[in-house]
Amino acid sequence: MSAIIEKAITRARMAFARNTTKSLDFRVSQLKALNRLLSENKETFVSAMKEDFKKPPFETMLAEVEFVQNDIKDQLLHIKENMKPTYVSKSIPVMMDTALIHKDPYGLVLIIGAWNYPIQLALCPLVGAISAGNCAIIKPSEISPNTANVLAELIPKYLDNECFHVITGGPVETQVLLKERFDYIFFTGSTSIGKIVAEAAAKHLTPLTLELGGKSPLYIDDTVPNLEIAWRRILWGKLLNAGQTCVAPDYILCTTKVQKTLINAAEKIIKEFYGEDPQKSPDFCRIVNTKHFERVAKLIDSSGKPVIGGQKDNTENYIAPTILVDVSPNDPIMSEEIFGPVLPIVNVSSEEEAINFINKGEKPLSLYLFSSNKNTIKKFLNETSSGSVCVNDCVFHLCVDTLPFGGVGHSGVGRYHGKYSFDTFTHEKSVLIRGYNPVLEALGSKRYPPYSDGKARFMRHLLAKRRDFTPKYLSHYVMCAVGAITVLAIQSFVV
Repeated sequence: MSAIIEKAITRARMAFARNTTKSLDFRVSQLKALNRLLSENKETFVSAMKEDFKKPPFETMLAEVEFVQNDIKDQLLHIKENMKPTYVSKSIPVMMDTALIHKDPYGLVLIIGAWNYPIQLALCPLVGAISAGNCAIIKPSEISPNTANVLAELIPKYLDNECFHVITGGPVETQVLLKERFDYIFFTGSTSIGKIVAEAAAKHLTPLTLELGGKSPLYIDDTVPNLEIAWRRILWGKLLNAGQTCVAPDYILCTTKVQKTLINAAEKIIKEFYGEDPQKSPDFCRIVNTKHFERVAKLIDSSGKPVIGGQKDNTENYIAPTILVDVSPNDPIMSEEIFGPVLPIVNVSSEEEAINFINKGEKPLSLYLFSSNKNTIKKFLNETSSGSVCVNDCVFHLCVDTLPFGGVGHSGVGRYHGKYSFDTFTHEKSVLIRGYNPVLEALGSKRYPPYSDGKARFMRHLLAKRRDFTPKYLSHYVMCAVGAITVLAIQSFVV
């Protein structure tokens, strides 16, 4: 495997060195090819994900295939604009020169995907890497093996074989990859593995994005105008993909009064979603493997008490939609990200207590707030820190591709989606192109030795930071004025 990895890296680096990926035409052609890959193989992906963990076709199409296709469409709509240099404002000494930010691809990037959304979390970063002009090595997660194999089979059929390579396998292959030097690393997964990736990147000073997770809290108060709608949104966000979503609400903070409304509504809503027996529903996912099933089952058995659900079937890694009450902050289920269809409730008496509880933990990837009180919303925004905040809904903020998605602290480093994906895989290179304007050279000549106090005062004043109030083309107007004054002075002297 080491030889295969080394060969793939060599081919990709040589392709980048030939400037294969940098043209607009190449980037557009590869994005369109990736879109065709998804359009022409929808049923293949649906079957693979059903084999991996009985993922419903609806969720595969909406949250995986079509999610990536929308990301591709967004890049195609804006790629020309995103690639253009950005011209910046200038100070007096360089007012007639050109100052810009040039958009450089990093080079060869490593993308390590995750198993819970194996299409989206491998291909959305790839979309950003392609649009920014990079080559890429893609490592899908071995925990969803059927989907990983489909990606490994299809990507070479659609994308450039020199620039883009898929490496399958498990931890051994990942370790081999991390020993290699890349120009950028994009990792999606757990915080514990993220630390290993960050340590490997640090050895080569490789920039990286870490899309991790953590315990995303949800606070709900009694000002919500329609609690049934709120609970329906919350349960959908929690039970999507059987809770195996990095931004799923991990636990609820609320008063005992609000808790009663959930318990009263939950059974009805879950029955609406999945029928009398969720285990028989074609719309309810399974835990991905035995190891993860046993971990979630153990958390249920050692924390609080189930008032809804709690049923488990190890023959098919099924865990029923479950709500736990009487949960203590010290229970095992509150010590790690659940990643299953289990929703513990921790009782608090006020929003202040909820904020204090949240702030005692690591910074979450997402924070959810259900309230119609503007002061409460403002308080949570100002007094908590999280990768994102969604008010009065769950998970849906990921559909807004004009918002950056990413974590903070233990929930991640960096951001992507929409233009932020292009920016993530782009090095913004500062460029100053100077001319030989005699007036500006005369001003700047005071920097040359021999030095004097007078020169120092002049340069200090010339380089002092000022508010940027200059309209476009002001430098042209200034030089025209300087030219006019010079001409008038010469004429006056001649007369």
